[in-house]
Amino acid sequence: MKKQFLSACLLAGFSFSACFAQKDPKLTEQWNPVPPVINPGSAQQAPSDAIVLFDGKNLSEWVSAKDGSTPAAWVVENGIFTVKAGTGDIKTKQVFEDFQLHIEWRTPAKVESEGQGRGNSGVFLMEQYELQVLDSYGNTTYSNGQAGSIYKQTMPMVNASKGPGEWQTYDVIFTAPRFLDNGMLKSPARITVLHNGVLIQNNTAIAGATEFIGIATYKKHGPMGIKLQDHGNPVSFRNIWVRKL
Repeated sequence: MKKQFLSACLLAGFSFSACFAQKDPKLTEQWNPVPPVINPGSAQQAPSDAIVLFDGKNLSEWVSAKDGSTPAAWVVENGIFTVKAGTGDIKTKQVFEDFQLHIEWRTPAKVESEGQGRGNSGVFLMEQYELQVLDSYGNTTYSNGQAGSIYKQTMPMVNASKGPGEWQTYDVIFTAPRFLDNGMLKSPARITVLHNGVLIQNNTAIAGATEFIGIATYKKHGPMGIKLQDHGNPVSFRNIWVRKL
């Protein structure tokens, strides 16, 4: 026990003399800094330190991903917004690096296709790294293309999908990639995802920007927005907020 105490004490950064002289439990108490106090919110309310990206009223925080025009052209109605097919992707006005994201989404209740044509959209972190949105309830497709996958890279640990027309949630912890001054990758982006409260991506390394054809690669960039995909299906979204980390 004494050896274990000594080892732990030294690893904590204390000197030999301090470790031998002190057996006070206060040695391991840290009082400062004090974590800031926030209101944690609820299922319907964002935490008090979050940036609300959609409050149910309008798309004032979003622009066209194609040309930056405002307002974003998707349809806002009854506290939700829905992809307007053919108008293109939308992205946030604000840019982010490391963050926590909460987003709720719903695929159409009426099933009209199969595979990748069934309730398809996507959440692109930093506008490049796609977390797939798809109706994967009883829907067969390639595993690294189903809901919860890092598209064309990493399949989810489990399929936690709800049925067509039901609201679903993604809670995401995202760490941005880091680059050296010469543009080479220093560390890859990493992502943890809970789908409907179930862990499906656990600190997963992202191989690079999402590609439909070919191998994902990285290109040096700084903070960027969050992008939502117009894949032609009327997928709906609500209650979106983000916390910078």
